[in-house]
Amino acid sequence: MGFADQRFNVNLSILFTELPLLERPAAAAAAGFTAVELWWPWIDSPTPERSELDALRTAVEDAGVRLTGLNFYAGRLPGPDRGALSVPGEESERFRANIDVAAGFAGSLGCTALNALYGNRVDGVDPAEQDALALENLALAARAADRIGATLLIEALNRAESPLYPLVSAPAAVTVVDRVNEATGLGNARFLMDLYHLSMNGEDLPSVIERYAAATGHVQIADNPGRGAPGTGSLPLEDLLDQLAKAGYEGWVGLEYKPGDRPSSEAFDWLPAAARAAR
Repeated sequence: MGFADQRFNVNLSILFTELPLLERPAAAAAAGFTAVELWWPWIDSPTPERSELDALRTAVEDAGVRLTGLNFYAGRLPGPDRGALSVPGEESERFRANIDVAAGFAGSLGCTALNALYGNRVDGVDPAEQDALALENLALAARAADRIGATLLIEALNRAESPLYPLVSAPAAVTVVDRVNEATGLGNARFLMDLYHLSMNGEDLPSVIERYAAATGHVQIADNPGRGAPGTGSLPLEDLLDQLAKAGYEGWVGLEYKPGDRPSSEAFDWLPAAARAAR
């Protein structure tokens, strides 16, 4: 077991960001990867022009990579926002407007994982009201994902970097997963296990894996501290991924780390070139 036995994809919203969006899929391919994922690329528009969608689709196809994960519209990310679906008013409406657009784009590229960030708590709004709105919107998203044969992902972030985000533990996120599956009856909501965020929260990662591997639909990694590449911090990421595999996880592992003060193309020296193409 080890890194060479995993299926990695590159998150093009945190790696290769020194390049224009449309050049990033080819850059990932040049680095030896065959799969990529993205946060919603148009932070100011949940419904971009068709020409923009078509241009990104063409860039992915021409690079010969597979899009394996896509976020729904999440507001200003990177930035102060952490999703839109639980935020009453305009942001919630923007999320709803994005649902079919994001699902349609994902479906056109064979992408089968859609991540829905929950959104921050809002001053003066009852958390119960936000949670009810979130469940309603997540059910809509789950149904749209189901129409393209996709999984709806729900992610826990970390408290230090996202102090207004309510899902800052694995149990909190999995509780929402269960509520969505109960509401829709579809069973396609899954936990996005980001080992960096969970480690920042001080969670016992082996215990999280043991408890929640069966509920996990996607995994993301970065080392801690620093959110850099594996080996730049102290997390035993190779061992943790081995544990996940032994627990039955066979999905993608998203590389969602910062390249540091070097070009992204130089931030993969921890992974042999022969192990970068998905098997």
